[in-house]
Amino acid sequence: MKLKQGDPWRPKRSRAQIERLLVERDPTAARSPAFAAAPVRAEIDAATLDKLDVRVGTIRAADPIPATDRLAVLTVDFGDRTRSIVAGIRAERSSLASVIGAQALFVLNLPPKTIRGQLSEGMLFDVGFADGLQAAFAQPEWPMPDGVRVG
Repeated sequence: MKLKQGDPWRPKRSRAQIERLLVERDPTAARSPAFAAAPVRAEIDAATLDKLDVRVGTIRAADPIPATDRLAVLTVDFGDRTRSIVAGIRAERSSLASVIGAQALFVLNLPPKTIRGQLSEGMLFDVGFADGLQAAFAQPEWPMPDGVRVG
């Protein structure tokens, strides 16, 4: 059912009212600069996209990497395997305990890399960091089995 303008069930709120309500729910929204979307990148073919192995994983542990203010080692469960993934997630969170049990999307078929002395066996997919915003996990809409592929 589509509500039309003037319908008694349709909320009558201006854009300013909606923005004010959003700021009430999240006070940090008022401090965010106006967002302008980046240009769309060059087109790729489906075969290139299919090369990425992106899967859902559940974070089982998160430990800070000493002498860094952003980095943490995540122990992530992918159902048939567990991997260590280094991610720069500490600055956005008051406690790493808040991410334990969270599901997120991870790229698994990147070559292993040592970052600040810690082996990273994949990459966390986040939303916002590339655009200078507070990063958030890219997550499934509802709980999914660990190891489920994206696509």
